[in-house]
Amino acid sequence: MNSTKQFICLNGVMQESDKPAVSHTNRAFCYGDALFETIHANGTRLQFFPHHYRRLTNHMSILKMMQPNGFSQENLEAHIVRLLNKNRLLKGARIRLCVFRNSGGYYTPASNESSFLIEAVPIEHDLYALNKKGLRVEIYKELKKAVNFFSNMKTSNSLLFIMAGLKKTETGAGDMIILNDRGGLCEGISSNLFIVKGGELFTPSLSEGCVAGIMRSQILRIAREAGYKCHETALYENDLEKADELFLCNAIAGIRWVVAWEQKRYYSKTAAQLTEALNLDAFGKAN
Repeated sequence: MNSTKQFICLNGVMQESDKPAVSHTNRAFCYGDALFETIHANGTRLQFFPHHYRRLTNHMSILKMMQPNGFSQENLEAHIVRLLNKNRLLKGARIRLCVFRNSGGYYTPASNESSFLIEAVPIEHDLYALNKKGLRVEIYKELKKAVNFFSNMKTSNSLLFIMAGLKKTETGAGDMIILNDRGGLCEGISSNLFIVKGGELFTPSLSEGCVAGIMRSQILRIAREAGYKCHETALYENDLEKADELFLCNAIAGIRWVVAWEQKRYYSKTAAQLTEALNLDAFGKAN
């Protein structure tokens, strides 16, 4: 970690990261009334930022949040780059961009005006790096994800994923697969899910309740450009039995391959090929 003083950006203003930035009446804190994006940066280059911005503003519109003043893609990118430079994050970094409705009201907001907060921290890899040791996953069965209006969004209401994370810690698993309320496979704790079977890719469709992941959409695009047949569909536990490969993906880690679920073992050939293609697409070079 950088030993120099670190900063965050609140509504375009840089503030020291160890000083209070928001009030106890903040609606993200009180009611989970917030959306967020996690973005990969390499130096001051932001990966897939137009896609993150489009998803965030679309979901803000659905939740009736007004955009803060100057909340353009260009201005936000400039704020992020400035923060990266100020924190001296010149290699791999994780950006968290949170938008929350301004304080006021109880369940019924006093207004739909909103604010944004940007954080930036270093990460281990500059490029997307496939994990050397495959993950062992389990299915989280104690709670299921409701398929509804909010399912595809990244909101600050994350209790389901927190409980799954606690279960992961208890069991020593590398990740947990979350089910939807129809009994279908949905996603990992912070990742979308892909199955490889017979050389074809399968992933839960958005109608199955998974987050509309930015990396999910990029993997689908890159895989199709490479000649893979890709299917967005309903998947179930028996599909894990039939799969040749299983991997998870998100905007920060890229692709993480799974080696085992129960007694089933998986390969990593397609995950490795797609990671190389992803790095070429995002950075113009392989890891």
